[in-house]
Amino acid sequence: MKLLKLVPDNTNIRFLKARNIAFTISTLLMIASIALVVMRGLNFGVDFIGGQMIRATFTETVEAPVEELRGKIGTLGYGDPSLQRFGKPNEVAIRMKLPEGAEENPELANEMTVKIIDKLKADYKDIRIDGTDAVSGKVSDELFSKGVWALLAALLGVSAYIWIRFEWQFGVGAIWALIHDVTLTFGLFAWTQLEFDLNIIAALLTIIGYSLNDTIVIYDRIRENLKKFRKMDMSALLDLSVNETLPRTVMTSLTILAPLLVLVFLGPQVIFGFALAMTFGIVVGTYSSIYMASPILIWLKVGSDSFVPEEGAGEKIEPRSESYGAQV
Repeated sequence: MKLLKLVPDNTNIRFLKARNIAFTISTLLMIASIALVVMRGLNFGVDFIGGQMIRATFTETVEAPVEELRGKIGTLGYGDPSLQRFGKPNEVAIRMKLPEGAEENPELANEMTVKIIDKLKADYKDIRIDGTDAVSGKVSDELFSKGVWALLAALLGVSAYIWIRFEWQFGVGAIWALIHDVTLTFGLFAWTQLEFDLNIIAALLTIIGYSLNDTIVIYDRIRENLKKFRKMDMSALLDLSVNETLPRTVMTSLTILAPLLVLVFLGPQVIFGFALAMTFGIVVGTYSSIYMASPILIWLKVGSDSFVPEEGAGEKIEPRSESYGAQV
């Protein structure tokens, strides 16, 4: 049986031909994302700004009516709640942001909790309140700072690893691609005002890992080709390397995107933000590995003398860019 090939063997797409246009568009999108974060801000969840959590169980109901609960609690004027099933399907956690002025007057938070519980007991005779918890502003600040430090540590670890494994130019290229991915994801959440919580930090760390993996695969092929084709034009060599790794990139991206798209369109509301961040991150991560991490090597003067001794023998001279593969 003939194997299915999503990318033909002789594929030769001139990716680097559009590098200046792609870099300009990406830079503008990064600037727009930063502007959105500054001007509109992020819609931080309870994890980062503090709030109240109410745990409840529906004793005579098989499954907690999450959407109905969201609507009923929303009518109280405290904003939209964040609801999540935990344990059994009839158990639910209700998280609310702190009401305005609660930092100065803690009684406002208690008043909000009492009103929500009274509303739930009035509308649902079988509801049992299992407990209430508060997330203080101090704890939420600590969670936010730890999340930011986790992102920075990941970026620094990536740069150190690639610097050691390749050359410093490759480390700069990988970091620039990761900054691109993270910045655009922040911009997406500033634009949509979807809730930004610890789940999104987890998604960002996963995006960094995926984008890095894709970039290293391409960088490995670039390093091999630099040793083999020392006389090839750098732009052509990068195109060759990207095309040679394209089947792996396409297959990996599609297999990851397939379940993520199911979660985005059919998954529960509680993980919508996480699924959307992951989906968006996989797309921009694949794009940045090709159009951010690769072209920057040209601008940083990586060339035929990289990865070979100054007096290397037996070099292989190959024709220039026009000679490989069929044109696409």
